Amino acid sequence: MPNAHYVLLFVDSPRRSAAFYRDLLGLAPVEEQATFAMFVLESGLRLGLWSKHTAEPLPGAAPGGAELGIEVADAASVDKLYAEWSAKDVRVLQKPIDLDFGRTFVILDPDGHRLRVFAAAA
Repeated sequence: MPNAHYVLLFVDSPRRSAAFYRDLLGLAPVEEQATFAMFVLESGLRLGLWSKHTAEPLPGAAPGGAELGIEVADAASVDKLYAEWSAKDVRVLQKPIDLDFGRTFVILDPDGHRLRVFAAAA
């Protein structure tokens, strides 16, 4: 039975992407090389950043077809995190908004991967 969960994002430059996620998440990668970097999030999820130029087999899909969802405790936490992250000169795809599932916003990483922060509706 698998004992670890990973999300792998194919990126142009793992070092550039690692710097973005280091700043955004306030975490250091547990591994960082020219072609791959990995973070272990508080939840235990591992976020891998793999060079789209060296991955085997080479990826075929473009970024933006899926999202990395980050759940926070409440709507106030969504707004607080949006204020912190938007001050870091990130690309904002969707400002904080109330949708049927809760409060949310979406930013893009340097490669166009969507990061959705949300607080589930009560």
